[in-house]
Amino acid sequence: MAIYRFRISFEDYEDVYREIDMPSKSTFMDLHASIQKSTGYDVEKSSSFYVSNDQWKKGTEIAYLPNERKKAAGVLGMEDIRLSKFIDDPHQKFYYVYNFDRPYDLHVELIKILKEEDGKEYPSIFKKVGEAPRVLSAANFPVTGEEDDDEDFVDEDAEQYGVDEEDDFDMFDDEEGGESEGESSGSKEEDY
Repeated sequence: MAIYRFRISFEDYEDVYREIDMPSKSTFMDLHASIQKSTGYDVEKSSSFYVSNDQWKKGTEIAYLPNERKKAAGVLGMEDIRLSKFIDDPHQKFYYVYNFDRPYDLHVELIKILKEEDGKEYPSIFKKVGEAPRVLSAANFPVTGEEDDDEDFVDEDAEQYGVDEEDDFDMFDDEEGGESEGESSGSKEEDY
């Protein structure tokens, strides 16, 4: 049996990656679970693989816990699709979005096709480099009446990086029917 070695890297964290060996008969769900095992993330989060090209453009979606809209559109399920069905290229790429609520974008690239080694258990983590970024969970976000109300988000690292969150949200006031920049009494145009 063929073994696929995938390199999984975070789009925004180039120095963090994993290399995972997967049997060709494995499903995308198996790959999803192996990625989460290697990063320490929760497997039970809605996520999707997208068949991709060399420019990481998203193609066919293969989803886990898809929403109703995706189900109605006939999205493929990770549990049902074998990896070999979408390996057309010895350097096949998949764009992977983990946890649509607080997403991380990852690149999954086939880097080698190997022969199965006797006595070795698969899937297996071949290489682990860097610490996976922490998952932003409900504990990091205050509970509000609206799920996507990012205005209530408090970034504990904002002060460390010199970000004034009030100023960041001022630029959105006009779009939400609030004061425009010229009408705002607290405008800080002179600071720019």
